[in-house]
Amino acid sequence: MKQITFYLDFISPYACLAFEKLPEALQGLSYAVDYRPVLFAGLLKHHGQLGPAEIAPKRDWTYRQVLWHAHRIGIPMQMPSAHPFNPLPLLRLALACGEHGLANRYVCETIFRHVWRGGADAGDAMRLESLKQLLVPKRDPASEAVKGELKGNTEAAIARGVFGVPTYEVDDKLFWGFDALAMLRAYLEGDAWFAGGDWEKAGEVGAGIVRTPAKPAT
Repeated sequence: MKQITFYLDFISPYACLAFEKLPEALQGLSYAVDYRPVLFAGLLKHHGQLGPAEIAPKRDWTYRQVLWHAHRIGIPMQMPSAHPFNPLPLLRLALACGEHGLANRYVCETIFRHVWRGGADAGDAMRLESLKQLLVPKRDPASEAVKGELKGNTEAAIARGVFGVPTYEVDDKLFWGFDALAMLRAYLEGDAWFAGGDWEKAGEVGAGIVRTPAKPAT
């Protein structure tokens, strides 16, 4: 049986789609999943990137694409009333319901659906309190221990090479994105491509041009 680590942040609609689709995508295979919440903004900051929702044309396309994917695969997804939003309360709540930096599938499912179904405000204080009462966390989500777990998860993910969510880790390999589920399945099935050298060679390609960050206008 293969062990998969699923890195997620509830702010990501692609993470939501991947979470919903994972059981079907890997049906018939022997595997177990650890769901590990991380702060997507922390990954972006480390790698010097803007999030998709911070680039106006990309933001519009992202929302259209994820809603199309949801329609195509039969998931009743709706955009929250505001996006992006602050995901920290949700990430900490998920961790407070679990232990050792992990959250179980039921908790993750409940939080993803809090965000991505119904079109409400994901960060509304009353809704967050109702969600907390529903999940009954073992620990205080605002505790330093829980905050430390989220920070530790994010730092460990960065050290491992994670740059976005959803990311699935198995053996020594990372698979990124909703559309990587088919590639993940192929690896778990023992597809010979992964032993043919192309995986390693892809990481050896030189950079012909390296851009420097643009200076702000004065």
